[in-house]
Amino acid sequence: MKKTIRIASGQGFWGDLQSAPLQQVSRGPIDYLMMDYLAEVTMSIMQKQRMKNPNLGYAKDLIEVCEEILPYLVERGIKLITNGGGVNPLAARDKIFEVANKLGIKGLKVGVVLGDDILPDIDELIKAGHPLKHMETGEGIEDVRERLLSANVYTGAWPIVEALRQGAQIIVTGRTTDTGLTLAPMIHEFGWKEDDWNLMSAGTVAGHINECGAQASGGNFLGDWRSLPNMHDVGFPIIEASSDGTFVVTKHEGTGGLVSRETVSEQLLYEIGDPQEYITPDCVADFTSIQLEDFGPNRVRVFGITGRPNTPFFKVSASYLDGFVSFGALTYSAPDAYEKAKAADAILRARLEALGLTFDEIRTEFVGMNACHGPLAAPIEPNEVTMRIGVRDKNRANIERFGKEIAPLILTGPPSATGFSGGRPKPSDVVAYFPALLDKRVVKMRVEVSEN
Repeated sequence: MKKTIRIASGQGFWGDLQSAPLQQVSRGPIDYLMMDYLAEVTMSIMQKQRMKNPNLGYAKDLIEVCEEILPYLVERGIKLITNGGGVNPLAARDKIFEVANKLGIKGLKVGVVLGDDILPDIDELIKAGHPLKHMETGEGIEDVRERLLSANVYTGAWPIVEALRQGAQIIVTGRTTDTGLTLAPMIHEFGWKEDDWNLMSAGTVAGHINECGAQASGGNFLGDWRSLPNMHDVGFPIIEASSDGTFVVTKHEGTGGLVSRETVSEQLLYEIGDPQEYITPDCVADFTSIQLEDFGPNRVRVFGITGRPNTPFFKVSASYLDGFVSFGALTYSAPDAYEKAKAADAILRARLEALGLTFDEIRTEFVGMNACHGPLAAPIEPNEVTMRIGVRDKNRANIERFGKEIAPLILTGPPSATGFSGGRPKPSDVVAYFPALLDKRVVKMRVEVSEN
């Protein structure tokens, strides 16, 4: 049993810095690399890809990254844990094996965590007395059943622990919680018990710090961001975990960015509702118990974390089609850029009304003036303002007609319009989010470990 392990963050979302995983495995010692690819909308995107091609449905970036890092994983004995399997972890595993074979790597053990995808089981669950109710509205999932794109339970760390126990060097999962990717190796290496809620919570907090990549090491930093060094080569965070539940947040020596109490604190506040009840499948962590101290250059010690028992439910993240949306934009230059942009919006809305077009929702923002701060924006005289307008409706024909009214403003509206490109805006599907709770006892998780 180890006393300390190093768990590195390699991706914070699907589309994050592509060079980060290679940096983490090559520029210093680590034991584990975790890569988080998933968000609520990501699952629906992957499901749509899989519907078109049954061999897709995973994060394609994961396969590209594996071509770079696999030799390091094998040579240095680093284990990779990722939820980049999306809605098709088995296909992702097969692609990883293809990469390994191409590189001449044999005997690679890849574990796959399955069971989080409950889309095929929705009807049976409802019949068996497990209704899925929207957590905010109380609406039943059967009301949107025919429009469902995806339905996945947020599973925790324990299936990953089982894959590690079976000797997997790479573990690919579906909708595992972001925090579980970091917690699992701690459980495995330190022999933590499932009902030691303080330790489960400590690992969960470590996972929360790791989950967003460089956001914990200087990225998106609201403090003295101007002073951060070498952000072009920002170092992603690394958790140096100890068996007693304390850990240090750091990064590889010589990389850019900063790990400090301030950068770590900002990440700790990310996506937090009730700080005393950070609910995961593995525990309920109390973020008000977290203690931080600077522990040297780019080293922050985290300790004192407490938690409570987990709940009997998994959270279900489902998505469904909910109409169509379209956006158009024109940029107006000075003088009087804001006045021109507002006039263009008024003209466009009057024309849409004259055409008899109504929408479930229509919104305009003036980028460069008040799009970010709304009525709180300070009065300025901008050099240019972009009028960006969007509509949403169940009627696709209305959305298509809206798209034909943007370009005419160039010659039939206020002067000095520019910035129009890409042709007429086209309707896009609206993917709505449906959160629900499901009894853990009815979800059957399974782990498959195979070798190339």
